[in-house]
Amino acid sequence: MKHFVWVAPVSLLLLVTLSGCGHSAAGHTNKNRTLNVTLASEPATADPNKDTDTNSASVIYQTMEGLYTYNRANKIVPGVATKVVKPTNGGKTYTFTLKKNAKWANGQAVTAQDFVTALQRMADPKTKAQYASILSAFKNFAAVQKGSLPASKLGVKALSKTKLQFQLSQAVPYFNDLVASKYYPLNTAAVKKYGQKYGTSAAKTVANGPYKLVGWTGSNSTWHYVKNPHYWNAKQVKISRVKVAVTKDVNTAANLFKSDKVQETTVTGEYVRANRNNKNLHTHLTGRLNYLYVNSKKAATKSQNLRQALSAVIDRQQLTQQVLQDGSKAALSAVPRGDQANPKTGQDMATEVGNLLPHNVAKAKAYWAKYLKETGKTSVTLNLLTDDTDDDKKVGTYLQSVMEKHLKGLTITTTAIPHAQHVARDFAGTFELNLTGWSSNWLDASDYLNLAAKGNSVNFTNWQDAHYNRLLATANQQTGLTRYNTLMQADKYLMQVKGYLPLYQPSEAKLISSQVGGLHYSLLNEAQYQYAYWK
Repeated sequence: MKHFVWVAPVSLLLLVTLSGCGHSAAGHTNKNRTLNVTLASEPATADPNKDTDTNSASVIYQTMEGLYTYNRANKIVPGVATKVVKPTNGGKTYTFTLKKNAKWANGQAVTAQDFVTALQRMADPKTKAQYASILSAFKNFAAVQKGSLPASKLGVKALSKTKLQFQLSQAVPYFNDLVASKYYPLNTAAVKKYGQKYGTSAAKTVANGPYKLVGWTGSNSTWHYVKNPHYWNAKQVKISRVKVAVTKDVNTAANLFKSDKVQETTVTGEYVRANRNNKNLHTHLTGRLNYLYVNSKKAATKSQNLRQALSAVIDRQQLTQQVLQDGSKAALSAVPRGDQANPKTGQDMATEVGNLLPHNVAKAKAYWAKYLKETGKTSVTLNLLTDDTDDDKKVGTYLQSVMEKHLKGLTITTTAIPHAQHVARDFAGTFELNLTGWSSNWLDASDYLNLAAKGNSVNFTNWQDAHYNRLLATANQQTGLTRYNTLMQADKYLMQVKGYLPLYQPSEAKLISSQVGGLHYSLLNEAQYQYAYWK
């Protein structure tokens, strides 16, 4: 899971004007200069088998490389593999040859066994990999997860030191994206040495990507990415050192940028609105949805009437245009814009299904009355869980305001906690209402729709629906337009019953120094610092 919600205040006055940004500090020369960047919150892990949040994913994205990777234009190209291969056996068998010069940061060769180690470890239930479901298409995955077969029976095999084979139980249309973004190797010797503690600090992590992780203790808020001299494409990595500082406050981030203490940072809300003409400001829509989750296992919140009332009372246009003010778009359904195209017409699914999340206070009040009647109560207090970032707390305040204003008898309390603790409570299900989000690594509606599927480890709402699960199972056996239509059916049904409540599709705004080039973003990916350079 890529889990982080960022928003902005409704009426926060702009205290800092971002003028004159991006000028080099006195005495600086660009040769061998460190690139300074920020991250929104602390990562939970550097272990690719266990990352479930955007901050951990960011660290892994800069320091690890899979069989495939993304080039400057965010297109899939060979990484550790020598080429992007064509599958055989009806799309179910992939055979890769590894580059002989692909090496770990400790100088050891990256081997086929390192990929076997990583994928078997992730599938093994003893690892407790919370996102092991990304391996669900591999042969024998379900049996391995249940413990009825050992992890060694997973459909991954080292044919030799540089030959690797994947065996799938079914063809996957977006498999290349998974290969590029999720199926990273692990240094086999390091995993044997550190076991479950692998990835808990930089000292217990070995990178094979363009940078190695240095100085992260597992809990501190600053660290470095240092150029991996053994990386097969190291000659093309222009910036040797990147300093990362966790910066949760937008005022702080803006001031750091203005003083040239950071050269890339994220800004939101009124900063974006007030600085739209700033040449250093760059925005892009992300392949992500942010949600309000309602816990279907809690007695006070296991009501469809409650979900309908909360969804209808939220004005998503107001949320994006007056609270966020950064180009984010109101959610239309469970599928974000740009995620899936109709294979026949090319039309975007999000626009084809239309707005399934209308704002309607009258309907919200009617559903709320039904909820009170079914519970036999006249007043209810519910808790809303958020991150402890300034922005997340502000959006919580906004939702609290509109809910209490229109739903008589409802009191919303809020609990703001550090991001890693928030993720832990997601998985534990210890919440009533929850601000959370999901970022995809591939363009396919199933990734978002499966968030409400039975048995999915990241179905944090614990909502279950037999008809919905049948739709997903049917789509899983289909291809082309037939599959697209079934996924669209699932989207419409999920929004009809409000299995979960999408809020908005974020637009990320970055301040980027005019001294730095090569930072490119897409719907799926952050910029890769390996392509950055000082101008």
